[in-house]
Amino acid sequence: MANKASTNVDRYVDTSRKHDIRQANIVAAQAVADAVRTSLGPRGMDKMLALSSGDVIITNDGATILNKMEVMQPAAKMLVELSKSQDIVAGDGTTTVVVIAGALLKQCMMLLNKGVHPTLISEALHKACDKAVEVLTAMAIPLELSDRDALVKSASTSLNSKVVSQYSSLLAPLAVDAVLNVVDPSRPEAIDLRDIKIIKKLGGTVDDTEMIKGLIFDKKASHAAGGPTRVENAKIAVIQFQISPPKTDIEQNVIVSDYSQMDRILREERNYILGMIKKIKATGCNVLLIQKSILRDAVTDLSLHYLAKAKILVVKDVERDDIEFITKTLNCLPIANIEHFREEKLGCADVVEEVPVGSGRIVKITGIKNMGRTTTVLVRGSNQLVLDEADRSLHDALCVVRCLVNKKFLIAGGGAPEVEVSRQLGAWAKTLQGMESYCVKAFAEALEVIPYTLAENAGLNPIAIVTELRNHHANGQANAGINVRKGQITNMLEENVVQPLLVSTSAVSLATECVRMILKIDDIVAVR
Repeated sequence: MANKASTNVDRYVDTSRKHDIRQANIVAAQAVADAVRTSLGPRGMDKMLALSSGDVIITNDGATILNKMEVMQPAAKMLVELSKSQDIVAGDGTTTVVVIAGALLKQCMMLLNKGVHPTLISEALHKACDKAVEVLTAMAIPLELSDRDALVKSASTSLNSKVVSQYSSLLAPLAVDAVLNVVDPSRPEAIDLRDIKIIKKLGGTVDDTEMIKGLIFDKKASHAAGGPTRVENAKIAVIQFQISPPKTDIEQNVIVSDYSQMDRILREERNYILGMIKKIKATGCNVLLIQKSILRDAVTDLSLHYLAKAKILVVKDVERDDIEFITKTLNCLPIANIEHFREEKLGCADVVEEVPVGSGRIVKITGIKNMGRTTTVLVRGSNQLVLDEADRSLHDALCVVRCLVNKKFLIAGGGAPEVEVSRQLGAWAKTLQGMESYCVKAFAEALEVIPYTLAENAGLNPIAIVTELRNHHANGQANAGINVRKGQITNMLEENVVQPLLVSTSAVSLATECVRMILKIDDIVAVR
């Protein structure tokens, strides 16, 4: 008898800890998802983030909200990473992906409580996700890059859910033109958004935002000694050396004992600088862009005086990171040494001028010859909060257009694809056997969180709206979605609510991947 009791003790394994850890992970991740859920859709609320530095950010961009949140729980951090990866892949849909992940976790919790094994759930989610991507791809509408209207529609759909939505009619075409300007027709998939420079300037309203064919420097031209502030038929040099007298190496001192030696030093300095400026002037150069120097002053008052006499416009303190963008735009080469200063390394432009913008002044270069594939956008705003949000919204719109250039398919918005996928997966689940069928059904139900949340945020009755929406889809209206403005179900394509296919497919697949990972964790070990 004693023997029998001891074998029973061996067989008993405590699984309650694993269950508790899973539950804690899922609850923490759901809390993060619920935090951003109210900001989904065109009628979503905005969040005000008060940073420890005292700065304030107002936004409803999921990635920005989660990025600034101080999340401590390891599983909840995964959702923050999830929205970051969606931001990298698609640039938009960062709130959607987190909300879907939260809903999937809620369904998984129910299945786990019923005693379904996490590995089974994980496998079934993987299958359901593949099927969902298939359904989405089948719904998509192919698009041509020449169809500018369709691109503008999808960019404005992205902007409609932002704080600056009232300016979407201005920002959407601007985003489309900016991306189309930098697309290389021979390699359309290799778009680098770093070729689009966004410069923010306080003053005016968002309406004054403009796209500039050329270059802008958010600084004044150097006014020392009365240098020129407007140059026509400009020959522009980007230099990375200093126009100032050389210094001794290391920490050495030169002790000068009498005045004649001091005069000689000053005379040598003057001759050294004059020699440099004569070489620069000899190439016909009349605009100098000088890189910021950390070793010594890039220019001195003396050199600025001589440059002004030579009628050369000077823009100093150009950031090192901007040099690549500037040389690509001007189609010139950066010059690292005065000995290499040659005419063929210069860029040409019609006009370089200093213009007043808002409370400050900027230097504007227009009419660049053989301009590289780059674009500059000057964003204006009445205060810093609006300006920052306009910048973030414009970035999302640019990403949406980039998605469409990479993967030329459009899909309806307004919760239509999610409900359609949910309906088709529900039907597919009935053909499966065993536990898999339950798990796929749970996945299908989880996707309905998107239309439900859209309706909830718009102040409609979510249960009635989602039921009606299901009914429309069951009758074969695959593109029926929630029209938030009219508060009813309409065809989303007719309402011009469209988004790139890539945003929807990557949201579903990334959310599933994240949920599967959280499911598989059964213990958290703190390592010192």
